[in-house]
Order: sequence, then structure tokens, then C-alpha cells
Amino acid sequence: MSPTDPPTDQNLLTVRGLQKSFGANRVLTSIDLTVARGQVLALIGPSGSGKTTVLRCLNGLEVADGGRIEIVGADAAATAIDFDAATAAGKPVPRKALGALRDQSAMVFQHYNLFPHKTVLENVMEGPVIVQRRPRAEVEAEALQLLTRVGLIDKKDSYPFELSGGQQQRVGIVRALALRPALLLFDEPTSALDPELVGDVLRLIKELAAEGWTMVIVTHELEFAREVASEVAFVDGGTIVEHGDPRQMLRNPQHERTRQFLHRLLFPF
Repeated sequence: MSPTDPPTDQNLLTVRGLQKSFGANRVLTSIDLTVARGQVLALIGPSGSGKTTVLRCLNGLEVADGGRIEIVGADAAATAIDFDAATAAGKPVPRKALGALRDQSAMVFQHYNLFPHKTVLENVMEGPVIVQRRPRAEVEAEALQLLTRVGLIDKKDSYPFELSGGQQQRVGIVRALALRPALLLFDEPTSALDPELVGDVLRLIKELAAEGWTMVIVTHELEFAREVASEVAFVDGGTIVEHGDPRQMLRNPQHERTRQFLHRLLFPF
């Protein structure tokens, strides 16, 4: 399965001035980013810098307090929310608008978030059948194809507790792909895995990047980001401090705060 190939001369994702607070805690100060169709953006930064909140706002799991998000789907139609306008009007963002935003992306979570009472196949089929209301037979055929691709067809009737962490994460990726999103979002996809299980998941994500999927990935795997990402952005204090080509930026960052972070990550002791 590969993403549909609409016009390539446009950004798939555009974010301007994204803000988010939880009570008195300002998590996102002002996030600006763009991701071209078929490109991969890796977000790096310390814990608490706002990386995961960015993903959750992009997926509509969190409602931003300000700024604007626009995603241009496979049909070249734009889905956009102006959070500043909603705040100025003193009205909540309509659920329909958040739903439209969510329809354009799919999230792969750090801790898998599979339904424990459903089989692998049922987990993969849930969103396309229940939320997207696609024909069950069509969804099942596609789900079986995707599970075969990632080497888990023999686990289709298993439950999450019967799988290893790496297998659960691959199911999580398949579940996201089954939604046919314009944008794939990954939140530290390997951080909960044992070291020997990391490779399979990273190889699968690398394959998806090579196929042209547009992705935003929160990761601490610097070598992976260097190999896979089209661009790396360093997030700190709720804003993007520095961004650029991963081979250049990870080797020779221009901002002192970025240099400090990379040094601490590479030499923790």
C-alpha cells in the first residue's frame, strides 16, 4: 500500500503560530512548520519540550489555543482550522472541523494503545469500519494484506497480550495505514521497546518513507533521523529553535541550545 500521488508542488502540512496551554502551563509557545508531500519531518528535543503535544494537536486529540493547521489531502482539498478565530469569537472549535482534521492523519503511539479485548485483525479493522464506514469485506482484505506485509499474518487472531512489544507496535503501524491517511504521525515509536526489537520497527518506518508517505516523527534515535528524515526540527520551550537538513544540523547545529542537547544525548555520562 502506498499513498496516493496528488500534485507534488504544495505543502501537505502547514502549521503557523500553534499554541497550547494546560492551565497555567504554556506547552506550545508558537510552532511554525511545513512538510512537503512525501517528506519526513523528525522532531527532536528534551522531555517536556512540547513535541508530543504538537502531534496531538495535528491529530485533533488536543485542541490548540491559537494558531492555524492546514492539511492538504490526497484529493488536493485543504482541511484547515484557524484556532485564533475560534478563540477570538469565544467559541469552541466545532467537532466537525476537528473530525475533518483527524480524518487526514493517523497516529502511532508510544505505548501501542491497542484494544486489549480485540484481536489483531479486529484492531486493524476498527477505524476503517466503525469510523470511516467502509465496507467490511474491503477493509478485511486490505488489513490481511497489510499484516502479511509486516510479517504478522499468523498473529491475526491473537490478542495484544500475546504479542511482543515490537509486534504490537507493528500492529499499531498497520492500524494507522489501514485508515489511508494523508499524514502519518509517530510518537517515539521505539522508546517502549527492548533494544533488540527496535530494528524491525525502524526498518518498517524507513520503508514507508521510501514509498513516499508523508510523516512527522517524534524520536530520540538520532541516527534514524539522519537516515530517514528530510528535515529535523529541534523543539525546546514550546517553540522550534532550529531546523534544517538532518545531515548538516545533527553534525553542525548553529544554535547553542541545540548543541547542548545533542551533546547530552550523545554523551549522557
